[in-house]
Amino acid sequence: MTFSRLSRLACTKCGATYGVGPLLNVCTEAGCAGSLFAEYDLEPFPRRAEGRSPGIWRWHEVMPARSAAEIVTLGEGGTPLLKADRLGAAHAMPNLWVKEEAGNPTGSFKARGLAAAVTMAKALGAGKIALPTAGNAGGAAAAYAAKAGLGCHVFMPRDTPKVFRIECEAYGAKVGLVDGLIDDCGKIVAQRKDAEGWFDVSTLKEPYRVEGKKTMGYEIAEQMGWTLPDVVVYPTGGGTGLIGMWKAFDEMEKLGWIGSARPRMVSVQAEGCAPIPKALAEGKDVSVRFENARTYASGLRVPKAYADYLILKILRDSKGEAVAVTDDEMREGVVELASFEGLFAAPEGGAAWVAVKKLVAAGKVAKDERIVVFDTGTGYKYVE
Repeated sequence: MTFSRLSRLACTKCGATYGVGPLLNVCTEAGCAGSLFAEYDLEPFPRRAEGRSPGIWRWHEVMPARSAAEIVTLGEGGTPLLKADRLGAAHAMPNLWVKEEAGNPTGSFKARGLAAAVTMAKALGAGKIALPTAGNAGGAAAAYAAKAGLGCHVFMPRDTPKVFRIECEAYGAKVGLVDGLIDDCGKIVAQRKDAEGWFDVSTLKEPYRVEGKKTMGYEIAEQMGWTLPDVVVYPTGGGTGLIGMWKAFDEMEKLGWIGSARPRMVSVQAEGCAPIPKALAEGKDVSVRFENARTYASGLRVPKAYADYLILKILRDSKGEAVAVTDDEMREGVVELASFEGLFAAPEGGAAWVAVKKLVAAGKVAKDERIVVFDTGTGYKYVE
């Protein structure tokens, strides 16, 4: 059996297909520029990951690296799914779980996506990578680029917490501070990448970050005995993880590992930067850039996700929701997760927990449903 069953890339907008060989960003069909997905030969095979070492590469048949030698890894993935007994009891929620991503390399779930992106960038011939970041993605990209021996150029808003800049520079990345938001940083990467020889690994502007993130879907299925929860609550900036998990559920069904039932997917954003809740409420297929975006949760300060069309479709297809929470509510959520469960969550994780309470109060989620809340990173990076 081949190490990976990767067969081609396909556009999520127009359906155009591409070979795996060249370095590609988005669909090149005229007027499209859709995000590209990796597709695999998904003939059923056993859950062979059982018994393998934990981590994202244990699912190598449905991951893009074509051999073990290509993999660039720092031990990412394999994070715990924790039963939130005390917090659940305090709110009469007997089936509350937290997927705790803070233990990943560089302290967040971004390690999953950047491990896969850097692996394939190096394998396909890139010498330097570049990306805009709200914080954690930059640190992960810099770390994996260092491991791979690639150059790394990171652009972040000037007011990003200082620890993220220090982290990137420690790994050897070149950091540019930008007066603006993450999309302003992205414009710099787009303008300079060809002249500088950078491969752009921006969120959903290359095919493989989503492959690393989808492993969260494989893990929660395995950790729940090859069933899926009723509700998945996910803090959403660029939305790669939410999109990736939905992709994983589809792959697992085709493999015969799970049935057709799906969780209701919940996207959580900050009230000061909530393009997805606004677009969903207005019945739109894409969002409008959220002006004057502001929130202390750096990972949620994304005024318009590149693949918002995929996020909104998933929310509708799953009969899910989009919830906005205030910064003060996030802080309260962080304190609750810490004081009840011993988890010092990033504000994004605090936001996800607050969203659960809001949905229960609104009668949109039942207290006895199986709820998985994602804490996407460590709170230690926000001590400023």
